[in-house]
Parts: sequence; structure tokens; C-alpha cells
Amino acid sequence: MKYALIGCGRISPNHIVAALNNHLEIAALCDIVTDNMKDKVLKHKLSSDVAQYTDYHKMLEEVKPELVAIATESGKHAQIALDCIDAGCNLIIEKPIALSLKDADEIIARARDKGVKVCACHQNRFNKSVLKIREAIEMQRFGRLYYGTAHIRWARDYEYYARAKWRGTWEQDGGALMNQCIHDIDLLRWMMGDEVDEVIGFTDRLKHDYIEAEDLGLALIRFKNGSYGIVEGTTNVYPRNLEETLYIFGEKGTVKAGGEAVNIIEEWRFSDYLDDPEEVKKECHENPPNIYGFGHSKLYADVIQAIEQNRAPYVDAQAGRRALELVLAIYEAAYTGKTVKFPMTDCSTMDFVSRFGGKAEE
Repeated sequence: MKYALIGCGRISPNHIVAALNNHLEIAALCDIVTDNMKDKVLKHKLSSDVAQYTDYHKMLEEVKPELVAIATESGKHAQIALDCIDAGCNLIIEKPIALSLKDADEIIARARDKGVKVCACHQNRFNKSVLKIREAIEMQRFGRLYYGTAHIRWARDYEYYARAKWRGTWEQDGGALMNQCIHDIDLLRWMMGDEVDEVIGFTDRLKHDYIEAEDLGLALIRFKNGSYGIVEGTTNVYPRNLEETLYIFGEKGTVKAGGEAVNIIEEWRFSDYLDDPEEVKKECHENPPNIYGFGHSKLYADVIQAIEQNRAPYVDAQAGRRALELVLAIYEAAYTGKTVKFPMTDCSTMDFVSRFGGKAEE
């Protein structure tokens, strides 16, 4: 299957390794910075036949890839995705799928019309720990779900933002919730039944006065099934990343997935005693080299199979929209000081440019 990657920055090595692990034909790389492409070719010992483009339109026209991964600045995801869909390409879109619900809906609609598959790259859904929890959810081992919590306690310093000026901007990124926390927010919504009733939230910029968006986000979520959710996300932890955890509390079960990026099971308690908690902890313990984990290769394998079997990917564009919607709802609640009811139909990060004293461009 002919594959191309658009965007060769921080996350691109995970995509290249996933493509190689799944025996895709890496036909082209695209980035506006040529050194980024050259570096990835050398680092991953790619063939000299891999074409390098600074213009993705030209790449689509000349290479005609079957599968494209988009790993650019978040604010460029939507337009590139729409152009790729129009060219007949199946897609893997790095999180977030877009920065507005309007764009996410257009991606979903156009992909349906063109008959192509679109996957939102929420690779943590493929963590062993997460798959184990999802299995328990689907088996209804928790009984009635009471509430779940997502805690993302990470650190990002000035150098992180200085290396890429788009980070922390409303036009191209958003803040801690949209960039760093959206993976765990996705997992929380997915595990708690997906359907949200209402959200209240707070955001603040406590430390990073050189970015436009938040470095702290707190939210309470009421789901339609009567359960609740709590989100705590920050990039202010001293001096380095601490943890990313997911708790699920139910009538007959209590689970905690933790580690730096929800990679291990720390608590596994069920009234049915179907399995040995210590064995589950051993089975689901992963120690990835970074917060991105091992999920990309599994996500790629699923997308390839989805294309071949003409089915939806395990993490489809609708899943990407739901994660985006929940982050935007927290932004809206914090901005207005009001409860946000679901569903949301039209919201964008650009609605919040004045949140911490900035102003919209004329």
C-alpha cells in the first residue's frame, strides 16, 4: 500500500516506524522544512527512492498515495485532510482531528461521500491497559458506572514552545487540554458511554505567559447514562512529566490505569473475581520510551485492515470529533462561566482568542 507522511516534526518518527512495522511502501515525505525530511530519511534508513516534497498538493498529484498520515500543526489538519480526501486518499490524522467542529463535520461528510477511511490518531486506545479496561466495560463488569477521572500532570517549558511558534496559539493549537490532554479526555469520554449531557469547566494560564492558551484545565462532566467525569489537565508540573491516569469507578469494579501515559494497570478490583489482579497488572504493564507509547503501529495495522476489509477504523473520524467536542465544551464553559449543553454544533478554538487578554485578528 503506497503511503505518504505530511509533516516531519516531533511526532513523525512514530508514524514512520509504524509504517515500516506494517510494511507500507513509504513513497513520499512532505514538510515545508527540507531538513526535517532529510533527517528522517537518514534516521530511519529510508530508501533514496522516497520522494521529498515541500508542497503536499504536488505530492498528491504526482505520488497518488493510498494512505496519508497528517502530522502537521493542528490548525492545518483540516484543510490538508479535505484536500487529501478529494484526491481519494485514506487518512490517519494526528490529534486533534481539527480545531473546529465545522471542519470536523466536513471531514466526516466528505470522507463518506468519497468512500475513503479516516482515522483519528488517538493511539492510546491501543495500550494494553486501555484495551483491558475497555474489555471490562463491554463485558459490563463494572455494573452501573458511577464516575471516571482523567488526570494529565505534565510539564512543558519555554524551550518546548520556542521550538515551534505555533504551539499554544489559538489559531494553530490551543492549550494544554487540546494538545497534551486530549488523549486522556478521549479515553474518559469513550469509557463512560460517549454521550455527554453537560459540562462545566475552568481554564487558566498560570505559568506560561508567552502562550495564548491555557496551561491548566479543570472540568466536571455529566454523561447521559447518569455517570460523571472529572478532568484535570496541566503542563505546569515541576520539574518534569509526572503521570497520566485514568480511573473508572463502578458499582462492582474499580480500576486505575497510570504511568506516564496510561500504560500500566495500577488497580484492578472487581466483584466477579474473573481474573487475578496481579496477573492483569503484569500482563498490561508497558514501559514505552516516551509519552507516545507503542500504539501507533497497532493503530496503523487496524487502518490498513479497515481499508482492505472496507470497514470503519477502530478509532474513526467520529471518535476524533467527540474528543474535540469535549475539549471545546470545556473551553466554552470556562470562557462564558456557564454550563455547556450537548450536543455542540459550531465551536472553534478561534472563539476564545480573547480568553487571556488576546484579541481576534481583524
